[in-house]
Amino acid sequence: MSGPTVLVADDDAGVRLIIGQTLAQEGYHVRSTSTISALWRWVQAGDGDLLITDVYMPDESIFDFLPQIRRARPDLPVIVISAQSTVVTAARASEYGAYDYLPKPFDIDKLAEVVRRALQKRPPRASGPLDRQAEKDESLPLIGRSATMQSVYRVISRVMNNDLTILIEGESGSGKNLTARAVHDLGRRRNGPFVSVNLAALDREAVEGELFGVRGGNSAGRVRQADGGTLYLDEVGDLPVDAQTRLARALQDGRFSEAGEDLDVRIIASTKHDLRALVDQGLFREDLYYRLNVVSLMLPPLRERKEDVRDLAVAFLVRAKREGLPEKQFDKSAFDVLSAHDWPGNVRELENVIRRVSALSPSAVVTGREIERELHANLGRAAAGSQSFESEIEALVARHFTGALASDPESGEDGGKIYQTVIEQVERPLLKLALAATRGNKVRAAALLGLNRNTLRSKIQALSIPDVE
Repeated sequence: MSGPTVLVADDDAGVRLIIGQTLAQEGYHVRSTSTISALWRWVQAGDGDLLITDVYMPDESIFDFLPQIRRARPDLPVIVISAQSTVVTAARASEYGAYDYLPKPFDIDKLAEVVRRALQKRPPRASGPLDRQAEKDESLPLIGRSATMQSVYRVISRVMNNDLTILIEGESGSGKNLTARAVHDLGRRRNGPFVSVNLAALDREAVEGELFGVRGGNSAGRVRQADGGTLYLDEVGDLPVDAQTRLARALQDGRFSEAGEDLDVRIIASTKHDLRALVDQGLFREDLYYRLNVVSLMLPPLRERKEDVRDLAVAFLVRAKREGLPEKQFDKSAFDVLSAHDWPGNVRELENVIRRVSALSPSAVVTGREIERELHANLGRAAAGSQSFESEIEALVARHFTGALASDPESGEDGGKIYQTVIEQVERPLLKLALAATRGNKVRAAALLGLNRNTLRSKIQALSIPDVE
C-alpha cells in the first residue's frame, strides 16, 4: 500500500489483529510486533509514520524505552494504549511525549480517529537529531559516499604515503584545499608541517619573497618552513608567467633545491583552471606543468554528485551547532530543494547556506520554502555583486582616491597604503552592519558573512569596531 505506515507493538495477538484490520481498511500499511527489540529495529531503520504501543511487553516497558525512541525519531507520533487505566499511566505517557493515551478496552473507531489526527498534525519528516553518523561525517576531511568521491578516495589512498607531486584540479569551492590537507594528514608526513601558499594574487617578486624568503635577510620562505612536510601551492594557475620561471627553476624532480640544498618537501598544487589549455595559450610554462602534474586528481563539482548533498548538509548542521549556532533540522522538502540546486559555488556555497539558515531561521525545522528563499537571495546577491555593486565601488574609489592613485605611491602621504585603506573602509561598515543585524551576536554575524568566528573577532579588533549595545 502507498498510505502511511503504522507500527503496532502489543503482546496481545488479538489486539494486534483488530488494530491491523481496522487501519488496513483505512488505507494504512500496518507492521505489528510483540517485542520492544523488534520495534527498536524498525525505529532505528526509519520505518513507520506513527507508533501505537502497549505499555508492558515481555521484554521491556515502553516507558523505559520511549526516551530512546524520542531521541532517535523526534518526529514520530506515539499513541500509548494500556490496560493499566490509571492517572499515573496517562501522566507518564504525556511526560514521555506521547501524542495521545487510550485506556483498554478502547473504541476502535476512536483509535482510528486519533491516528488520523496524529498523522495530519505530524510535521514533514525532518533530518532528525544531529546523530552520531552526522558527527562522524563532520569530523572527516572529505564528506561524500558517491561513486565520483570514491574515485577521489582511491587516488588519495595510493599517493598519501609516497612523495609524488600532485596536481588537484577542480572548480572553486569543490574542496581542493581540504583534499590537499587530507593527503598530508592521512599520509606518512602527517607529523611534519603543512604549509599553504595562495599564489592567486602574487607577482614574481612577491612569489620570491613568499616562497624563498627575503634576499639578504633573515626571513625564511615557505619552502624552507615546509622542510620535512608538505608545501601546498594553492591556485597555481593564477601565477604570472614571469613568476612561474622562478618556481620552475627551483622545483627539480619533485623536490626544491634552494641555495644548493635539497629540501625534503612534498609538493601539492591546485588550480581551478585548465592548465593544459593555459599551456596551449602560452599562459603557463609547459615544463612547470609537467613538473606539477605527476599525479592528477580531479575533484567533481557538487552538481555531479548530488547524492552527497544530504550527507554534507547534515554534517554542516553539526558544524554550525558546534560553532554556537541554534540547532536546526531539515524536513524532506528542504533536502529536496538542496538536491535540486546546481550549486555553482559547490561545497563552499552549500556550507554557507546551511550556516546562514542555522543563524537566521526562526524555526527549529527548516522547510524547503526557507531554503528556496535563501537560494534566491544568493542569486540576487551574486547578480548585484557582479554588476551594480562593483560599479558603485568603482565610482567611490575613483571619487575618493583619484589623487592618491595618480600620485607617485612612494611620495604621497598614503603611498603604499592605498589598498589597505580601501579594504578597511569597505570592511568596517560591512562588519558593523552584520553586527547590527544580529544584535551584536558575533557567532551569528560570522555565519551571516561566511567567516570563521575567530577571523571575525580579529577583524573587529583590528578595525576598532565597538560592541553593539
